[in-house]
Amino acid sequence: MSRVFNFSAGPAAIPEPVLKQAQEELLDFRGTGMSVMEMSHRGKVFMDVAHEVESDFRALLGIPADYKVLFLQGGGKGEFSIVPLNLLRGKKKADYVNTGHWSAGAIKEAAKYCDVHVVASSEDRKFTYVPKQSAWHLSPEAAYVHVCTNETIHGVEYFWTPETGGVPLVADMSSHILSRPIDVSRYGCIYGGAQKNIGPSGLTFVIVREDLLGGAHPWTPSVFDYTQQAGNDWMLNTPPTFAVYLAGLTFKWLNTQGGLAGMERINIRKAELLYGCIDNSGGFYSNPIAREDRSRMNVPFILKDEKLNAVFLEESLAAGLAGLKGHKAVGGMRASIYNAVSLAGVQALVDFMNGFARRHG
Repeated sequence: MSRVFNFSAGPAAIPEPVLKQAQEELLDFRGTGMSVMEMSHRGKVFMDVAHEVESDFRALLGIPADYKVLFLQGGGKGEFSIVPLNLLRGKKKADYVNTGHWSAGAIKEAAKYCDVHVVASSEDRKFTYVPKQSAWHLSPEAAYVHVCTNETIHGVEYFWTPETGGVPLVADMSSHILSRPIDVSRYGCIYGGAQKNIGPSGLTFVIVREDLLGGAHPWTPSVFDYTQQAGNDWMLNTPPTFAVYLAGLTFKWLNTQGGLAGMERINIRKAELLYGCIDNSGGFYSNPIAREDRSRMNVPFILKDEKLNAVFLEESLAAGLAGLKGHKAVGGMRASIYNAVSLAGVQALVDFMNGFARRHG
């Protein structure tokens, strides 16, 4: 069977050149006679890989020298607890902005460890927009301010960086990291799961400013203590070595796309193409998100007649378009057009959608 265009929200598409290189190196990595999955994470060969992966990640994002990069386990959801355990630093309150499913999950977990102050929420309009900062009610005494800068399920993305004064800004960037340049220095901590734009599930990235280290709660498991992991070059325990290796291949592939600036240009074209199809469908398809907050990575859309949902999914899969079913929380369809989804893939989806609308409109 030929490969499909994969619009899954995660685990998601991985660039085909990355998969092919991994396939070629699977049995014999760099002349060692073994797979990268089989070798010691403390041996010279893998240590060289780890150094290269971190260096490339830093270069792509322009991460300042006073930030630590950690490749851990536990996923973005695990970080919902790990963040307060590390970053409360003896304080009792943290500010959170609620823009959807993943923000709400982070709020629920953090409430186990501190007084969570929801400074703004878009729940009043079913999470279809990002609240303007003028409506936020920040707490000067908060340990940090937490945002989810791209809501995978609802399809809402921040295209601006909040101002939080002297309070560190913490961001869950699981689903749009590396899709465009960002100013890391505006954040105290950035984290996320890798399974959207970086590689396979099982790997978590954390970027944390050094001055925020050293105050983890005593109950924090050592493997989730940022300070301990930073002091051991994120190898306090065995990292997910194959996922780290694949992430490194993805970082090198991104450089062939023109880095993050080049990737952003491609992502803008993909998003414009897909949203244009939705907006010009005469109401056959609709997207409820405020236009200025529409995610470039996750595009939910609703068919005018919900009775056609099953037919749409059946016919789209037959056309080689996979992973389009929307999340149960919002229904409808969702196309996740991460970095690894090509412009040709989005064009194929748009052509199918236009044809489907003609046949069933």
